[in-house]
Amino acid sequence: MSLSGRERRILAEIEQALEREDPELAQRVAAINKIEGEGNTFPQAYGERLRVWALAHVWMIFSIGGLLIVLLLLAVLTT
Repeated sequence: MSLSGRERRILAEIEQALEREDPELAQRVAAINKIEGEGNTFPQAYGERLRVWALAHVWMIFSIGGLLIVLLLLAVLTT
């Protein structure tokens, strides 16, 4: 979710007031914001794993399908 310029300015003012009143709390909030900012990489990593999993299973299905076609063709030709 992106913030407008006005919302960012208000948020910056709140953060500055927080830093003046309670520096320790401000550091904890900054640490939380940093962790949340880095949390955006998880869906990409999960998406990559899902893509690799799906690709492996699609190839497996195609391989089994090809094998079945070859076996059916072999059965028709030998009868």
